[in-house]
Amino acid sequence: MDRPVRSSPPPARRVALVIEASNAYARGLLAGIHRHVREHEPWTIFLQEHGRGAPPLQALARWQGDGVIARIETRSVADALESLRRRQPLAIVDVSAGRLLDDVPYVETDDAAIARAAVQHFVERDFRHFAFLGDDRFRWSVNRRDAFAETLRARGRAVAVFDRGASQRRQRDEDDEAIERWLVSLPRPLALFACYDIRGRQALDACRRAGLAVPDDVAVLGVDDDELLCGLSTPPLSSVIPDSTGAGRLAAGLLERLMRGERLEATEWLLPPLGIATRQSSDVLAIDDPLVVTALQFIRARACTGIKVQDVVQELGTSRRTLDDRFTARVGHTPHEEIARQQCK
Repeated sequence: MDRPVRSSPPPARRVALVIEASNAYARGLLAGIHRHVREHEPWTIFLQEHGRGAPPLQALARWQGDGVIARIETRSVADALESLRRRQPLAIVDVSAGRLLDDVPYVETDDAAIARAAVQHFVERDFRHFAFLGDDRFRWSVNRRDAFAETLRARGRAVAVFDRGASQRRQRDEDDEAIERWLVSLPRPLALFACYDIRGRQALDACRRAGLAVPDDVAVLGVDDDELLCGLSTPPLSSVIPDSTGAGRLAAGLLERLMRGERLEATEWLLPPLGIATRQSSDVLAIDDPLVVTALQFIRARACTGIKVQDVVQELGTSRRTLDDRFTARVGHTPHEEIARQQCK
């Protein structure tokens, strides 16, 4: 009796990931892709370590496979992928806002939604002066800048903008000095939206050098919620939380469909942010009363040492009634409640 012939499983699809692992957003993309692969058909993954904008293009040129998920943010990456798909049938999904291969489907954060979340975060804290610190080498930064300005314009507010484009030929220390001068020139209290967390940390450093108090003079909000980067900032940096894991998972699912020969109905998939991680860099109301600002700064610095309201009164050289009245009018609760609130953090 002949034994039944067992068919061999199809070979695992070969997929290249042209995604750096040097920042939290990219690592979130990789985590989402990993989750998809773990839950579906296994892939043979080509992934080499590299920094942003510097993928291993020579190794990629020799690679043969079925699909690619890439952050196509530079012309060199786009050209390498164009050359690769001329030599072999290849499915590609872009996880960048650059749109350097416009016939390739892409999955990205919804930059307009991120900007609207930033506006809402600052408006809830009563800010009237706004600024954007960007890096216009990247399309996602330009998108966030334009949406931030447009959303505020609809509310009758203007935005001061500092983009790297104005200082691209400068060294990093010259760029830092230019940012410092720019911040000093702006009205305060100021709400500053940075295009991503690294730029947010740069703003915090500039404020410290210029003697600007954060968050009382300048409140700073970044994007990516890199917990280590934000937590090691001084003070800790607030940040919009993008759905990077969801983006990676969605991109992997779309690539799977393309490799099966399906035609996708859309070329653009945008994921809204998951929320905002509020930390000390923006955890404040915009207050123009110097006495209340000084009281808040003293309470934040000393709350965990067991201070009482009378200690604040003595530090400011005012009366308890004056402090209570002015503090409550501008903050919405008493100095005693603020001390308890800071102690609970």
